[in-house]
Amino acid sequence: MENNKIRVALAGNPNVGKTTLFNAITGSRQHVGNWPGVTVEKKSGTRIYKGYEIEIIDLPGTYSLTAYSMDEIVARDFIIEEKPDIVIQIVDASNLERNLYLTTQLMELETEMIIALNMCDLALKRGDKLYLDKMEEILAAPVVRTVASRNIGIEKLLDKVIEEKNNEQYHGHEIGYGDEIEGMILEIEKILSTDPHLGEKYPLRWMSIRLLEGDMNVTEKMMNSPASGAINELLASIDQEEYEAEVADKRYVAINAIFPQLCTRCNVKLTKSDMIDRVLTNKYLGIPIFLALMWGAFELTFAFAAPFMSMIEMAFSWLAATVTSTIETEWLASLIGDGIIGGVGAVLTFVPNIFILFFLLSLLEGSGYLARAAFIMDRLMYKIGMHGKSFIPMLMGFGCNVPAIMATRSIEDEKDRLITILVLPFVSCGARLPIYILLAGTFFGRQAGTVVFLMYVLGIGVAILSAKILRSTIIKGKPAPFIMEMPPYRVPTLKTSLVHMWDNGAMYIKKAGTIILLGVVVIWLLASFPWGVEYGSEESYVGMIGHFFEPLMEPLGFDWKITVSLIFGFVAKEIVVASMGVLYGVGDSQEALTQSLLADPAITALSSLSLMVFSLLYMPCIATLGVIRKETGSWKWTIFAFVYGITVAWIIAFIVYQGGKLLGY
Repeated sequence: MENNKIRVALAGNPNVGKTTLFNAITGSRQHVGNWPGVTVEKKSGTRIYKGYEIEIIDLPGTYSLTAYSMDEIVARDFIIEEKPDIVIQIVDASNLERNLYLTTQLMELETEMIIALNMCDLALKRGDKLYLDKMEEILAAPVVRTVASRNIGIEKLLDKVIEEKNNEQYHGHEIGYGDEIEGMILEIEKILSTDPHLGEKYPLRWMSIRLLEGDMNVTEKMMNSPASGAINELLASIDQEEYEAEVADKRYVAINAIFPQLCTRCNVKLTKSDMIDRVLTNKYLGIPIFLALMWGAFELTFAFAAPFMSMIEMAFSWLAATVTSTIETEWLASLIGDGIIGGVGAVLTFVPNIFILFFLLSLLEGSGYLARAAFIMDRLMYKIGMHGKSFIPMLMGFGCNVPAIMATRSIEDEKDRLITILVLPFVSCGARLPIYILLAGTFFGRQAGTVVFLMYVLGIGVAILSAKILRSTIIKGKPAPFIMEMPPYRVPTLKTSLVHMWDNGAMYIKKAGTIILLGVVVIWLLASFPWGVEYGSEESYVGMIGHFFEPLMEPLGFDWKITVSLIFGFVAKEIVVASMGVLYGVGDSQEALTQSLLADPAITALSSLSLMVFSLLYMPCIATLGVIRKETGSWKWTIFAFVYGITVAWIIAFIVYQGGKLLGY
């Protein structure tokens, strides 16, 4: 059975359809993005095909294997150290020349390689001519045409995988770097060969080239080798930067030499994408158009979600009433009706908003527009000290801050990456949306969509301002230049958009059934004890906690109930709404909670605005803090993110509330 197992790694540049191909082969529901850096970890799936169990590993998208970014290191180390049976390089047929740089580097890893020539339909539609036979001959690798988005060429690709697995003859190919560089490579390789363990683990020619280029990651791999002394002595005698530039130049010379033999390109002076970009990425129109599209998304979210929210609310209200009247034991009826059904129902009422917003964002992403949004914001980002790539995780943060922080692995410079990680919690994730919907819908009526939109804008604004402060003080330096390839505009597929919507929405539902469920049970217990006190009263444990912290929050316009809700929001931001439902004794009924808020003299339109601002900015949830710790490897920066977030939230909410009072609101 072991001989029928094949391990395949997918490698390729960003935006070549790599993740789409992964989905087409495995049937896995994985988010497909149109911007670099969306796949930040290797992901695997399995396909049973013609009696073979084929494991597919989706590596991070990367333009090269030079180990300047974490994505490059993850992709390269997997191929070298895990030694997959076959590497499939997905190549964008419409951008063949640019993709060949990665091909030249993959060749040096001495692995069986297949080239999946993807998006052939776009290249052929443009009039390009692709010479597959010549491509296979020159690159010494099988080439298969694919259109992953339409499942074209998938089975032929899998047939080729099986064929290569059973082909014992290795057909490698390498480019020459000229006499001087080749002589130096041979000299380094000769020294490395004195350590048999290195030869067993790594391709020695590849290792020699990388050492010659000054690759610190490879230098670390060789550190404990007996050959390290002689290698370091040799490398100290040469200018490695000069060799690095020369090696890269030789690769481009080789690509320029072979490209005309592989493809005849149809010269199109101005594509449709170019014409659209003249408007959407215009220096003056770009940002207003982006803001208008985002505002429209939030307005549509409110308009379409309202009837579905009412239906869910009615269903949970009926369920809670039925359970409460059926169970005779009073405390158990209260736990299930008021606590579990009421708390979780209060969160699930907002599922339509979450799903609709993610669907609209997926349409923008699938069209290729969100990649333009990063380009549009690059100039502003650079001025305030952030890397252009930082805007990509910020856009991802609209869904959830956790994967957004993980996506910073595509940022090469450590300072740029650290700043992005620290400010990302200010970007409004989907978990905060129920808070905005409840409060904006209650106190701002028809202007609710605009208020919610302004919360998202404020989050990005505070993140950008914080980055400027950090760059000017404790993390000094200039951001690295931002180079980004624009994907062509595409008509987003309904299937992809629905899958994206479900993946993000399902995460929200899953939290409602796990973390939030646990949270509302804890809140119910604190609101019910000590025995004999009125449920959720000031004499209960939850009331004591609220009153203890109330003096700190009173200047922001919050009473003890709001204070308690915010404290529990540290577990998950959705719990803020669930807590309010429990503490006001209305369970899952949004209408009843709305009426309770309107009847509460402690909460006004101004204090609700302050509450939205504070909920947006205060401490990250537990999951986000956990990933900050993991990605920075530092408790110092994790604690800093925690304290800084609370401080910024308190100050801005204070300004909103007290400033509003001074203005007479």
